[in-house]
Amino acid sequence: MNYWLMKSEPDVYSISDLQREGETIWDSVRNYQARNYLRQMLVGDLAFFYYSNTTFPGVAGLMRVAKTGIADPTQFEPDSKYFDPKSTSESPRWQTVVVEFVETFEQPILLSTLKEKFSSEELTVVRTGNRLSVMPVSAVVAQKILAMCDFYKILDRF
Repeated sequence: MNYWLMKSEPDVYSISDLQREGETIWDSVRNYQARNYLRQMLVGDLAFFYYSNTTFPGVAGLMRVAKTGIADPTQFEPDSKYFDPKSTSESPRWQTVVVEFVETFEQPILLSTLKEKFSSEELTVVRTGNRLSVMPVSAVVAQKILAMCDFYKILDRF
């Protein structure tokens, strides 16, 4: 199993939205490196749901990759700000995944806490100026984050 961190702004799409819907397509990613990470994901991988661009950024919960190899539909929508005229249904440029809700953390793990516990080499999200919306998380770091929430019980389900 691989681990990831995926960012969303809470006023755009929140962990509560994901919990209510059960699963969602993680669309509108328009960074090639983030897209390449999405292409590497496997069904069953776990991802930390991270709130960005908010007063208190941090990890709000956990989700699981449910489907992979999905063409991001927003690339084909002419009225979307994520429309890509160079992308075709035969050769889509932007792929994504479907994620499903796993857990909401009782208390979010704030970026300030992550910075205290991890170096920028260990966890990319703590790196100053990092704007990447999807990034890998090593198993060692993921286990430490889960331990901070006493979430080892969740891993027994997988």
